[in-house]
Amino acid sequence: MYVVETDNLTKYYSRGKIKALEDFTLQVEKGKIFSLLGPNGAGKTTLIKVLLGIVFPTRGSARILGEDISNPGAHSRIGYLAENHRFPEFLTANQVLFYYGKMSGVEPALLKERIPQLLKLVKLENWGDTKIRKFSKGMMQRMGLAQALSNDPDLLFLDEPTDGIDPVGRREIRDLLKNLRDRGKTIFLNSHLLSEVERVSDEVAILKNGRLLQKGTVEDMVSVKQQFTLQLAEGYDLLQALCAELALPLVSQNGSFIVSVRDDAQLNHLIDKLRERQALIRGIVPRKITLEDFFIEVVEEKEVAAP
Repeated sequence: MYVVETDNLTKYYSRGKIKALEDFTLQVEKGKIFSLLGPNGAGKTTLIKVLLGIVFPTRGSARILGEDISNPGAHSRIGYLAENHRFPEFLTANQVLFYYGKMSGVEPALLKERIPQLLKLVKLENWGDTKIRKFSKGMMQRMGLAQALSNDPDLLFLDEPTDGIDPVGRREIRDLLKNLRDRGKTIFLNSHLLSEVERVSDEVAILKNGRLLQKGTVEDMVSVKQQFTLQLAEGYDLLQALCAELALPLVSQNGSFIVSVRDDAQLNHLIDKLRERQALIRGIVPRKITLEDFFIEVVEEKEVAAP
């Protein structure tokens, strides 16, 4: 089941001079952590605003939780954390969650039960009666996440959820998001912290100039096809000689050796040859790059390819 679907979604501003989204087609499956990546001005925020009904599309269509975005009926099942969100500073944490929960349609009696659980969930259980003006940036991010969860949504839109949070806090947020996913919730992330995205996401889409460049699993994006890192106790000369014999490219990197093969059969043939020569193999690992490297490669490649 898809909880987010767009079909040729397009949004122009300034009478068509600014193309924020251009024929954007995307599907997000239920129970996934999905991340939207792109450089500044790529159209990420515009996409979220269109999906939430904050702005109207120029053309195309979209559905949220099976409902057309023109129908506000699904909004009660959505949680949203905006980037640079603000709460009234004179309110306490308890009051913020109560008022925002009521605006989301949650019954007051249910809210009174839920608020202590939400504060505990984001590690703010001892700050319920403290006014928002005394909260740090990281605490405000945690409050924003609690607010987004106040109506127990099926779908969460989170814009830069770990911005301003220390490394320990970011790990706690990652664990929380994974727990929510395991409970069947779908999480739509918008973040510039690619290392965080890589750790937590199931799927990623890369957006540039309003167009979808790439979509897939994180594993597919960071894996380098048919390249393997070999770790040997000794015997680089032997490995070098065998790779030369088999015409396999080989490079040395930080005490390991990266070999490129045509297919798995060729890799196994190399391993057999190493074992015949009594080489001690400590590890054979598929080579990976970082999501940041992949992102930059895709964006720059499209720039070069552009007319």
